Amino acid sequence: MIIGTRGSDLARTQTNWVKTFLEEQLNITIEVKIISTQGDRVTDRPLRELEGSGYFTKELEEALLDGRIDLAVHSFKDMPSRCPDGLVLAAVSAREDAADLLIIRPEAATETASEFYLKPGAVVGTSAVRRETQILAHRPDVITKDLRGNVPTRLRKLRDGEYDAIMLARAGVKRLGLDLSEFAAVRLAPTEFVPAPCQGALALEMRADDERIANLKRTIHNLDSATATTMERKVQALFGGGCGLPLGVYAFRDGNLWIVEGFWYSKETGPVRATVRGTDTEKLPQELYEHLSASCHAC
Repeated sequence: MIIGTRGSDLARTQTNWVKTFLEEQLNITIEVKIISTQGDRVTDRPLRELEGSGYFTKELEEALLDGRIDLAVHSFKDMPSRCPDGLVLAAVSAREDAADLLIIRPEAATETASEFYLKPGAVVGTSAVRRETQILAHRPDVITKDLRGNVPTRLRKLRDGEYDAIMLARAGVKRLGLDLSEFAAVRLAPTEFVPAPCQGALALEMRADDERIANLKRTIHNLDSATATTMERKVQALFGGGCGLPLGVYAFRDGNLWIVEGFWYSKETGPVRATVRGTDTEKLPQELYEHLSASCHAC
């Protein structure tokens, strides 16, 4: 089996974990192939300025379709809401912490939680419009500035003083085993600062006709993670799609009850927050979408 991945430190770390796990569980030999994506190559402007979607997945999916690789490992939050014809989501890993981290230079940090521990007018780096609109909803005085590059590059830019703080997914920082002791690192609870749909989970994508899907799914697929991310992707699809939306969705199970948190931003409505609860995982995404978009439809 050949696994395809992006070349970033995080992508390779995640893929090597999948490689080792599958080799041990299935007693097979796996080769890893690095594939460059548009999102990796274009680093001089915000992702929101690029055309189309799938900035970090399209080239991997093309490699799957033409047989150069057999399995693609994605950070699930980077995937569009639907797989291309001929490909399927073969499995979803157990989910790492879905929360965002606000990583602050000590001289820019305060002790006030209600102010997100940020000094007035702090410059906050993020490449995600969801994070940008959500932090501004809490702290309209801060200045957001685009931030590109892999995780170590982003931390270097913070260390060098280009930003007072940056925002990253906690899952990526944890998987890389990074030491953040020189900074003030604040975990933003996903029930309050809503993460991107599927953040913290890994998506394993394969050709639909590959006979190995059943074996792979039996070894690595996590049902709770799959259920939660399926709901989150349905909300994403209802809003029209990709990872560049100003949309946060986070689903989790509390006993027999599923809770789905949502954040949406538009120029017409400003920031909108909603929460739905229930046991019907088919209906909850539609309910959340209706709550989040109700103000939009009234405009």
